[in-house]
Amino acid sequence: MNWRLIHRWLGLTAGTVALVLAITGVILASDPIINAVKAVPAAADLPVSTLVERVSARIAGPEEIRRLPSGDIVVYSFDGGQARAQRIDPADGHVLENWQPSAFSRWVKNLHRSFLLGDAGRLAAAAVALALLLISVSGLVLMARRLGGWRQLAARVRGSGLQRLHVASGRVVLLVLALTSITALYMSAATFSLVPVGADFDPDVVSQAGLEVDLPAQDLPLLQDLRVQDLRKLNFPYADDPGDVWKVATDQGQGRIDRHTGQTLAWQDAPAVQRIYDWVMLLHTGEGAWVWALVLGVMGASIPLFWATGMLLWWQKRRQAPKIAANSAPREAEVLIFVASEGGSTWGFAEALHRAFVDAGQRVHTSGLEHFQVGAAARQVFVLAATYGDGQPPAHAAPALARIQAQPAGTAPVTVLGFGDRQFTAYCAFAEAVDQALRAQGWGQLLPLERIHQQSAQQFARWSEALNEALAPALGQTLAIDYIPRLPSTTPLTLISRQDFSGELGQPAAILRLAWPRQGWLARLGGRGLPRFDAGDLVGIVPPGAHVPRYYSLASGSRDGFVEICVRKLPDGVCSTFLHGLQPGDTAQAFIKANPGFALAGSRAPVLLIGAGTGVAPLAGFIRGNRRHKPMHLFFGARDPARDFYFGREIEHWLDAGQLDSLRTAFSRVADGGGYVQDALRRDADRVQELLAKGAIVRVCGSRPMAQGVADTLNDILGAVKLSVQQLKAGGRYAEDVF
Repeated sequence: MNWRLIHRWLGLTAGTVALVLAITGVILASDPIINAVKAVPAAADLPVSTLVERVSARIAGPEEIRRLPSGDIVVYSFDGGQARAQRIDPADGHVLENWQPSAFSRWVKNLHRSFLLGDAGRLAAAAVALALLLISVSGLVLMARRLGGWRQLAARVRGSGLQRLHVASGRVVLLVLALTSITALYMSAATFSLVPVGADFDPDVVSQAGLEVDLPAQDLPLLQDLRVQDLRKLNFPYADDPGDVWKVATDQGQGRIDRHTGQTLAWQDAPAVQRIYDWVMLLHTGEGAWVWALVLGVMGASIPLFWATGMLLWWQKRRQAPKIAANSAPREAEVLIFVASEGGSTWGFAEALHRAFVDAGQRVHTSGLEHFQVGAAARQVFVLAATYGDGQPPAHAAPALARIQAQPAGTAPVTVLGFGDRQFTAYCAFAEAVDQALRAQGWGQLLPLERIHQQSAQQFARWSEALNEALAPALGQTLAIDYIPRLPSTTPLTLISRQDFSGELGQPAAILRLAWPRQGWLARLGGRGLPRFDAGDLVGIVPPGAHVPRYYSLASGSRDGFVEICVRKLPDGVCSTFLHGLQPGDTAQAFIKANPGFALAGSRAPVLLIGAGTGVAPLAGFIRGNRRHKPMHLFFGARDPARDFYFGREIEHWLDAGQLDSLRTAFSRVADGGGYVQDALRRDADRVQELLAKGAIVRVCGSRPMAQGVADTLNDILGAVKLSVQQLKAGGRYAEDVF
């Protein structure tokens, strides 16, 4: 089930109407609170018989006593041809005020229940309640996926200010919204008699004939035993009808009493369906429970914020939708490019590919993957497919696989390029599924499936080179595929300080600490400035004159008050050369990119941090932020402790402070240095095995060969306890940040 489509389109179509229900619901939720403040204590343990005596002594012609959900006692009477409703003080029966329901509240209630349209409006309100229930369920599912599982629903939210506000308000709203939607549906069903709310009770009883004297209320056993706190309403017998009886309704049931003898003539316990309906009313309205009404009011007040942020996010995504120039008709196109993109970034690669083929004189058509259809004119077909979350297709591309499987293979080769994030176990899983479906149908391919990590411009450039080589014989020219990524707005960061390390082989490194410019919530909500971030997230640096950012793992979180990275200067490295040239006071343009797959969960499980070289930076950030002293164990590999022991002084301090439990090092270029970080793991194999068997979490950061070596070593160590790195990844306990 595509929960994102459900959430998005129901929010757009039913959201505005739901906003009316939310606002009216907030107004109605205030009634129980106001009434509770105004209510006179109803002497809960007072016998109803005593209440009747006090009312009879104070009010002429009483016909009915009602106890309102607020606890107020209202007496309806008819005296001298005049009908009255009066709120009384049960302590002595004196009249406090004439009582009548608020006309405004009644109007708001009718608007809330039926949009002032009678039965048709009630049906519409029920439909909106169903839509709200689906919005709630889909929102909770999406929130769990975004935050890393149901257990992480309370975890810290990351992303833009608008995204965080939407998720934060959703946390407040969705559970209660689901509850009120279910209760509203039940109440609607009861209104149209689709579910019972109680059994009929109209016994054919009369007071004993031949007796003319009415017993006082104090002599009626049922009213003596009944307490005011349980009363719903009590109807007096008509004075002119000797056969009429007392009628009493309570929370426990209802009965009839002989006015002359005091005998209980009939009694019926409240059925289970009535008790259910009473609870439904309480949960939906808060009447009779002002604290719950206050909760409902707060939740309802959050709904407009939830709706508004959702609409703004949708509008932002709409604005980011691509506008493809020179887009030929699908049937005439020689080159077809189909795109599946959740956030819009994959369209940038498609636009670059589209533009290159157009410049080469080709007729090109680019559209969403859900429109997959290959005409007879097509000579090349490309699918650029991003993967969302745990292997799902982007929302718009949900029908794509079925469409591919329903279309017989043509003669044009179909090449698939996947986009994803290696931190997720289902890395590029949707692209793989598309590729498998195409091959199963018999489609050929120009290039095998390739995967792009985190929209890497460098990886795309390498794929473009391979594409040019493959196309050269048929095309007769080289495609100029010029991909310029769509960068988010950047913020200037000022260098505060730097620590320099000489390194080896002409590759010095530096730890750079830059000021984090704090901005107000309005600025962050509007996408200006840096959002909040954690260690392990990424900072994108855009060197002057460059269009492609370079990403660095953060060794700090926003709570630390600065941005810190560790940068090795690479030969011909544009960004690293720029950063190494910075001096305190200089600035760099930057933006934050979340890296949720590498984040540390909030559990107390021990953590194994394994890094080499500058890859220790995010691991150092985890230790720096370990203010609760979660058990952490660092395995660090470098070449020479005198040249590249990054964060060495800080690590020693964290050991003394208890933020780091143990340190194991390996230096490959010095005698007796211990080799590589994999060797350090082998030397401590028993402890590593014990920690992982007890549920330890693993984070690995460094070069790809180093990460592969660590995985192989851990698989060897874990074989004895029947565990593997793949199992740890599947359980969310193992993540890599590799370069």
